[in-house]
Amino acid sequence: MAHHQREIFDIVSFKSSKAATQAYSTSFSAGIRLLHSRFQNAIYGVYGFVRFADEIVDTLHDYNKEELLKRFRQDTLQAIEERISMNPILNAFQIVYHNYNFDFELVDRFLISMEMDLDKREYDRDGYEAYILGSAEVVGLMCLKVFTEGNEEQYNHLKPYAMRLGAAFQKINFLRDMKDDFNGLGRAYFPGVDFSQFDDDVKMEIEREIEQDFDYAYKGILMLPKDARLGVLIAYVYYRRLFAKIRSIPSHRIMEERIRIPNSSKYALLMSCYIKNNLNLI
Repeated sequence: MAHHQREIFDIVSFKSSKAATQAYSTSFSAGIRLLHSRFQNAIYGVYGFVRFADEIVDTLHDYNKEELLKRFRQDTLQAIEERISMNPILNAFQIVYHNYNFDFELVDRFLISMEMDLDKREYDRDGYEAYILGSAEVVGLMCLKVFTEGNEEQYNHLKPYAMRLGAAFQKINFLRDMKDDFNGLGRAYFPGVDFSQFDDDVKMEIEREIEQDFDYAYKGILMLPKDARLGVLIAYVYYRRLFAKIRSIPSHRIMEERIRIPNSSKYALLMSCYIKNNLNLI
């Protein structure tokens, strides 16, 4: 009976992670739905964990963010150690952590980057790369751990591609959110950029770097296990479309508005990828 009750608790935990993913990101939710069903709960578990930490530093301005994040770190470590948490998001995450044999370093690096957001305002190149490693690249590696299902050789081979894909996504997020990050939160992620002088030349330089990340990462997507490939490809195609939109507008507009892809366009991209995949065109 006790075992059955624990099973229900774990099911509720993963439903919480899924609800968080659907509430916060239509694009990632769409991508996860195109993964094989055996991967879906695990990726919801990763996303819920990452999202809640991100919420602390990005939106909970009326609260003591430092204290909340410190407690979130402690609760995460305790959940991993005790293999249970009464926070359903952390309970789901610790199950994924143990089932897929995550390295604790991935979790630690992620939380360090979240802590950097509490007081870091401008970055040099080393700080920028350390932030991206923790906030995006290790999240890609957590997902890769799930997709490779214990195949260490495959994981190590695909590791650099997953990291570059995570980096490309994060750099596009930086461009997309520049107005809110700089004006609202006082953050300037790109190293050596004076945002009061942000111009088309600087924007193009950043875009060239993202293009290189994308080109490299795409080779890795094609090498992913088939059951994971379509879901990751959807996220890639969505971000490429967002990137194309960002590239097409002048630098001053980046500082004036948040660039978006309408939901209707997202669903069109989704259907296009789904059809191409079924016809073996990918």
